[in-house]
Amino acid sequence: MDDLTGATWRKSTRSASGECVEVADNLSGMVGVRDSKDVTGPVLTFEPTAWRAFVTSTRRR
Repeated sequence: MDDLTGATWRKSTRSASGECVEVADNLSGMVGVRDSKDVTGPVLTFEPTAWRAFVTSTRRR
């Protein structure tokens, strides 16, 4: 299990109408992503390079 101690969560700027995604990109070696409506629920984690590739590809659309 990944250590999310110290994660600083922020809502996506693209979130709207209560359906929000939160991202913690201040962690060493990983980026966490979770549903803001379920902060105690599961968290997806990505390597920073994979997260940057995902964000870059979605910005193009």
